[in-house]
Amino acid sequence: MKNRCTLQGTHLILSILVALWIVLVAGVAVLQPSTLNASTVTTVLQFSTILALASLGQALVVLAGGAGIDLSVGGIVSLTAVAGLMLVRLGLPPGLLPFLCLLFGTVLGLINGWLVTRLAILPLIATLGTFFIYSGLALAVTGGAAQSGVPDWLLVWGRGIVAGFPLPFLTIALPAFIATAILLNGTAWGRWIYAMGFNERSARLTGIAVDRARMIIYAASGLLCGAAGLVSIAWLGSGRPNIGQNLELASLTAAMLGGILITGGRGGVGGVLAAVILLVTLQTSLLQLGVNTVWQVGIVGCLLIFVLLAERLSQRWR
Repeated sequence: MKNRCTLQGTHLILSILVALWIVLVAGVAVLQPSTLNASTVTTVLQFSTILALASLGQALVVLAGGAGIDLSVGGIVSLTAVAGLMLVRLGLPPGLLPFLCLLFGTVLGLINGWLVTRLAILPLIATLGTFFIYSGLALAVTGGAAQSGVPDWLLVWGRGIVAGFPLPFLTIALPAFIATAILLNGTAWGRWIYAMGFNERSARLTGIAVDRARMIIYAASGLLCGAAGLVSIAWLGSGRPNIGQNLELASLTAAMLGGILITGGRGGVGGVLAAVILLVTLQTSLLQLGVNTVWQVGIVGCLLIFVLLAERLSQRWR
């Protein structure tokens, strides 16, 4: 029964997000029709790729419960981007750059998991602390300057477009969401994650290695942020120490907007991807319409409250 309700809730969130996206696009078509073209879609997906990867990791951490949250995602994206590129400039083979970004991201995520599971520090506090450490390191080692020296072959991938879709979105973000959806819905690991989020005590009593699973989830979040750092290098052509700025709140907003219950145990990643695309489309549209960034933040907040309220009311009436 619970699975049935969860499925209905996921479909409801998806329906609301798709309906809002259609209304948004229709509004832009009326107010500024010249901005609606294929290049706008490509731009939205390019901006969405980095946020989507960070949001996917955030969603997994929250879904697993235990007051899980990862406020360090922005710091990990920034630090992996600049650290990987700096090591290549120091003499490591450029072909290792993707591996270095993913490795650094995983290690930084493991540190978060170690702080949360071994030292029993609240996730909010632990990841807030590492956010400052990771972000500060990225700024300290670079002096705040962007790092150049991205290999040409990586730029070809990062800026490549196939049928209007950016290559990083097609080859990393989309497969990551599909693989995660399969893991959550079709494997024992997925059932463990939902069980941990729904009732951690019961999960432990049934023999699930909660701490080990949670550490792996934080490592996965770091890995996805490392992938986001790699995408930023390949797309922008430099390693920017502030590339992850505000990703922590944006990723958390996308996760909740996509239907992930803040206490864990409920939600799906399809809604998270839809929420990311809706958020980026909204921000792009408001920018093109000349709406002040201060108002943009307020509008995103109103959108989040509206979607969560609609989903809550639908459950009450069901």
